[in-house]
Amino acid sequence: MTRRVAARQRPTCPCGLQQPYDDCCGRFHRGEAAAPTAEALMRSRYSAFVKRDEPYLLHTWHPRTRPPGVDFDPGMRWTGLEILDTTDGSAFHATGTVTFRASFKGGSLHERSRFERIGGAWVYVDGEFLD
Repeated sequence: MTRRVAARQRPTCPCGLQQPYDDCCGRFHRGEAAAPTAEALMRSRYSAFVKRDEPYLLHTWHPRTRPPGVDFDPGMRWTGLEILDTTDGSAFHATGTVTFRASFKGGSLHERSRFERIGGAWVYVDGEFLD
């Protein structure tokens, strides 16, 4: 009789893609790669909020709108990200928008975020709350 050993599964990425965190947003957080699109940056920033990765969030924030720090709410528990729409934001664009809903325990945040490329890298500029 052959005994089947279950492969140890790595946790999927908080951004909602069915990839292990290390292979998805983790590589952006570690500085091994840059997000190739505005949507990829949005997903990686959501994951950074889940992981409370302040250095990554500040690094990917446009210098003209970047705050001095990120004030994480210790009671906040993010539970999911849904991308609702994207406009531009590919390797062929200088700007882009991503409309998303980020759920947390007790509610959700619905926002249209604006992104720009600086020196070839995508950065978050600002967002407009939609609800």
